[in-house]
Amino acid sequence: MTINTSRRGFLKGAAAAGAVLLIGARTDGALAAASSETAQLNPFVKIDANGTVTAIVKHFEKGQGPATGLPTLIAEEIGLRMDQIEYEFAPSNPEVYNNLLFGPFQGTGGSTAMANSWLQYRQAGAAAREMLIAAAAADWGVDASGITIEEGIIKAGDKSAPIGDFVAAAAQLEPPAEPRLKGPTEFKLIGNEAVRRKDSAIKGNGQAMYAMDVHLPNQMVAMIKRPESRGGLVTGFDDSASKDVNGYISAAVLPNQAGVAVYAENTWAAIQARDALEVEWDLSAAETRDSDQIEAEIMSALDAEPTYNVNNVDVASVTAAIDGADTVVEKTFYFPLLAHAPMEPLNCTIEQTADGNIVLHDGSQMPTGPHMAYQQIFGLPPEKIQINTMLAGGSFGRRATPDADYQVEAALAFVVTDRSRPVKLVWTREDDIRSGYYRPAFGHKVRVGLDEGGNIVGWQHQVAGQSIMKGTAFESFAVHDGVDHSSIEGIADSPYQIPGMALGLTDTPKATSVLWWRSVGHTHTAYVMETMMDLAANAAGRDPVEFRLSHLTDSGDADQQRKAGVLKLAAEKADWGNVPEGRSQGIAVHKSFGSYVAEVVEVSGDAEEGIRIEKVTCAVDCGIAVNPDVVRAQMEGGIGYGIGHVMRDQITLTGGSVDQFNFPDYEPLRIGDIAAIDVHIIPSAEAPTGVGEPGTPPSAPALANAIAKLSGVQVTNLPMAENGVSFV
Repeated sequence: MTINTSRRGFLKGAAAAGAVLLIGARTDGALAAASSETAQLNPFVKIDANGTVTAIVKHFEKGQGPATGLPTLIAEEIGLRMDQIEYEFAPSNPEVYNNLLFGPFQGTGGSTAMANSWLQYRQAGAAAREMLIAAAAADWGVDASGITIEEGIIKAGDKSAPIGDFVAAAAQLEPPAEPRLKGPTEFKLIGNEAVRRKDSAIKGNGQAMYAMDVHLPNQMVAMIKRPESRGGLVTGFDDSASKDVNGYISAAVLPNQAGVAVYAENTWAAIQARDALEVEWDLSAAETRDSDQIEAEIMSALDAEPTYNVNNVDVASVTAAIDGADTVVEKTFYFPLLAHAPMEPLNCTIEQTADGNIVLHDGSQMPTGPHMAYQQIFGLPPEKIQINTMLAGGSFGRRATPDADYQVEAALAFVVTDRSRPVKLVWTREDDIRSGYYRPAFGHKVRVGLDEGGNIVGWQHQVAGQSIMKGTAFESFAVHDGVDHSSIEGIADSPYQIPGMALGLTDTPKATSVLWWRSVGHTHTAYVMETMMDLAANAAGRDPVEFRLSHLTDSGDADQQRKAGVLKLAAEKADWGNVPEGRSQGIAVHKSFGSYVAEVVEVSGDAEEGIRIEKVTCAVDCGIAVNPDVVRAQMEGGIGYGIGHVMRDQITLTGGSVDQFNFPDYEPLRIGDIAAIDVHIIPSAEAPTGVGEPGTPPSAPALANAIAKLSGVQVTNLPMAENGVSFV
C-alpha cells in the first residue's frame, strides 16, 4: 500500500490521533518501534494490546453513515466482528486524510465518502491483517498461507491467539505494498443485512458528543448580531441595555465589520443581551431585492439568448425540428431559495492552549477550509492549529462553505478577546434560517417536440439561476468554459437518449449567499427532466415507464442499463398501474453522484381538499451496498428531505431581508406526511457510489407526476402548497 505523505505531516496527524507507532515516522517509511502496546499499523488502523481495533475515519459523521461504513471495510479485511472495532475521527491533515476525489483537501461531501474510501480502507485493513499474520507465522514457525483471522482470533491448525498478542511484533514489520484484498465470496460484513450502525447506541442513550455538547471550563458563549440584509456592515453599537442582562460580559465589532459579537456566561444570557443590543448599519452594499425581483430577473433571462450553449449543438436546427413537430410540449419552471435547516444549528468552540495552539471543536465537514483560514487569522503554522471533529446533527451541505463562514466568525470573535477564555459560538434556529446560505433560485424553460409516433425529435432546454461555484475556491475545477456544471448537472449528463437536445445556461445575480444543498443542481434539474418526460409521455399517449425505457435502449451503455434497471424494479415493486380507486402513482428516475434511483409515489385525495402520500417505493443501484441498513436509511431520509421541501418550503426576501424565521414558517417534513417508504437495493458487483444525496432528486418529480395524474394539477412553480396543492 502506497501512502503519499510527508514525515512532518504524518507526525502531526499521529500526534492529534494519539498514535505512537505509525508508517512514515522513519525516513524509510517503515513503522517505528515504541514502548507503547498500541500500534497504528497505518494511518487508518490502530490496534491496542487487548485486540481492540480503531478505524481512523477521515469523513465526518452527520448522520449519513461513514462511522459505520469505513470501520466495516477494515473489519472485513482484518477478520473482525463489528463489536471488535471502534472508530475515531481523523485529525485535520490533508496530506494524509484528503478526500481522493477532492484533490489535496480533506472534506466530506458530494456523497463521496464511500466512493473514495472503498479501496483505501480495504487496503488498510488488508495490510494490517497480513502484518499480524506474518508476525504470528514467525512466532509459531508456520507458513503464513495457512493462517487466518476469524472474529479477531489468529488461527493456524491447533494454534490460536487473539490479534492483540501480535500487535507489538507486527509493528516491527514492513507494511506490504500490495496486500491481498478479499473477494466478494469471502465477505461476511460487507453487504450483510444484519450489520447495524456503530453510532446508534450512543445517540440513543445520550453518550454521543455533538459540537453543541462541548462545554469547556471557563468558556464564554458568543452570539453574533448580524444585519437583516446580508452584506451590511457595522458602523457602531450601543450595549447600554445589554448591560442589564444577568450574565452579559461584553460586546465587540468583528474585525470584518460583518457583525457584533456578544459575549455572555451562558446561551440564554447571550440571546437576551444580543436582542437588547442596538447596532447602526451601513447597508449600501447589502442585498436589497425582493423575491419577486429575483424571480423576474431569472424569468427574463430564460426569454433571452442564453450566455452559454452548453453542449455546442446547432440550436437553430433543434428549434426547427421542434417547430415542425406534430406535438410540442412546453413548460416554464421556477424554484425558490431553500434553507438547509439541519436539526443542530451551527456552532463551534475555539480555545488557545498553554503552548499557544489554537484548537477548534467542531462538527467539521471540511476541516481543511478552517485550518487554512486560521493560519491567516492567527498567524500560525498549520501544526499549531488542531481541529477536533465532533458528531454533527445534520448538514445537507450547510457545514461546508467555500469561505468556512461560521468557523471564521468564531475565530474573529475569539481573536478580539484576550484569548484567556474559550469562546463557544452558537447560532439560533432563527440565525440559521435568516442569516445562512441557501439553495439558489433557478428557472427552466423547456420545449419538447414529438413526431406522429410519439417519439422525441427535439428538446430545447434553457436554464437560468445563481451559480454556486463561481467566485469561490472551487471555481477552478467546477467551472469550465464559463459553465458552472452544478447548475446543469442531471441535464447535460443525463443517460437518456434524446435526439437534438439544445441546452443553454445564463447566470443571474446571486441573492444573498448561495450554497450547495442536498444533491446540489440535481434538486431542480431532476424535477424538470422527470416532469417533462411524463408530460411528453402523456402527449404521446404512452405509459410513462415504457416511454422512459424507450429512451434507455443502448444495451452496451452501462449508464442506460443501470438507470433502466432501477426504473423496472421500482415499477415492479410498486405494482405500477394497479392502484385502488381514488389513488394514482407517479414515477421518476435519476442518476446522481454515481448512483441510480427510481421512485414511485402513490397518492390519494384531491389537490384542493388535500393530497395524502400513501407510499413511496424506491429502487437504488449504488454499486456494492456496504451497509444495506445505512443505504435504506439514506434513501428514506433523502426522499423525506426532497418531498418535505417541495411540499411547503421556500425562502423569500423583502428588501433583501429573509421573511421566514423558524419551523412554524419553514416547516420540516412531519412523520405523518408519508405513510410508508419501501426501499429495494439492486445487487451489484460495481464499486460503491454515493447514497447520502441520490434519494432526494427523484422524490419531488415522482410526487408531482402522481398529483398531476390524480388531480390534473401540474406544479411548475414551487413550493406546491403555494401553487395549487394542499396536503393532509
